Amino acid sequence: MAAVGGDHVIDVEALTKNIEGKLSGELSMSPLCSIFKIPTILLRHNQNAYAPNAFSFGPFHHNKENLKPTERIKARYLRDLISRLIDSDPNNPNPNMDPVQTRTLMIKTLTEAINKKRKEARQYYAGPIGMEEDKFVEVLVLDGCFIVELLRKKAYEGLRDRENGQERDPIFSMSCLLQYLWHDLLLLENQIPWMVLDILYGLTTTPIDDEKPLVQLVIEFFGNIFSTSPPPIEPLLSSPHPGKHILDLLRNSLVLNSSIIHQNKTNSDTISCELEPMRSATSLEESGIKFKMCASKSILDIKFHEKQGVLEIPTLFIQETTETVFRNLISLEQCCPNYDPIITSYAVLLDNLINSKDDMEILCKSKAIYNWLNIDDATRFFNKLYIDTFVKETFYIELTHQVNEYCRYPWHKYRRVLMRDYFKHPWAFISVIAATTALILTFLQTLFPIIKP
Repeated sequence: MAAVGGDHVIDVEALTKNIEGKLSGELSMSPLCSIFKIPTILLRHNQNAYAPNAFSFGPFHHNKENLKPTERIKARYLRDLISRLIDSDPNNPNPNMDPVQTRTLMIKTLTEAINKKRKEARQYYAGPIGMEEDKFVEVLVLDGCFIVELLRKKAYEGLRDRENGQERDPIFSMSCLLQYLWHDLLLLENQIPWMVLDILYGLTTTPIDDEKPLVQLVIEFFGNIFSTSPPPIEPLLSSPHPGKHILDLLRNSLVLNSSIIHQNKTNSDTISCELEPMRSATSLEESGIKFKMCASKSILDIKFHEKQGVLEIPTLFIQETTETVFRNLISLEQCCPNYDPIITSYAVLLDNLINSKDDMEILCKSKAIYNWLNIDDATRFFNKLYIDTFVKETFYIELTHQVNEYCRYPWHKYRRVLMRDYFKHPWAFISVIAATTALILTFLQTLFPIIKP
């Protein structure tokens, strides 16, 4: 049946079939879905924080022209991995087999294992991936083996290619490549499902070299990415699901080592009437609050001690990759279903505290922030970190309320001024005591003749 609209004839039956076709297939999002293309609204603020510099992992950036040169390094790492497996296998039933045949069998074993999980692995990626299933499996095997071999070589220096004591490994002999990897492995669009990495790691484990679990290798690889010391791995090891991928694992390394998840929070229904921003560091200092660096398992554990007027902040390490990891963690929380905006809440709090260079200097002086960047760049980074995100919950509402209530009492400000201006040096303190004593004696000297009969 056709309908006439103006001078154009519309085929309603064809349109009906077309719309019905859009309703077929799987339309719901898998609970495993956790690797997304960055939404345009977030991407526009700093595209460099989301795009790989040299290495593509997974399907979203595969075969891009500027990333093709490093494909040779991935192939070299796979060759090194398989060669080591052949040399270290005491139970090889065919020790005299042609090395090429042995290598082929091992590659086949790895490929078959990932192929069995390809449908599950596909569920981690949101939207179209732009490649056939066989190519998808190939990418997962090659990229996944490269990542697990990279983690091993970082942890065990003896696995690296050396000649006459000199590094021949391209990753560890060229500082820029390792720096690129610290950036590219953190990108939300550039993730490999943890399930894939775990399978490949298990199939390529040797009793000689592999003493550490994969989780530990990841944490050690990124080292002090958040703080001056890596987070403990015990909560991750005891968790049945340490992470959906490397970026998620790093988020969990902060969340599982923190008490933040148990804090009071507001949701979007009450946030507009209850939420008040934390005052800037300069304003807090003027109100009598002191800042103190504290040792903690997680940078998220910011605490306020009301009796002492001390805001304790675990040291945050700001370096070249800090903006990249925070932007991608925030994007992960924004895109993933049922993810609490914990890192986003932390970013909001830091943005409140840091409005100017003076605020940054206060936090750096107290060692709450350990800054390797230009101080102006570090300040601007916090001011723009969470723009255009939707914060449906905040996890620092109680902390903010306690601090702001403390600031409303003028006595704390006066006490700070007194301590700063009169008790800063011992001689100043002695002078105040002497002046007070003289004032009291003068008062008594005047009072006694009046009351004396």
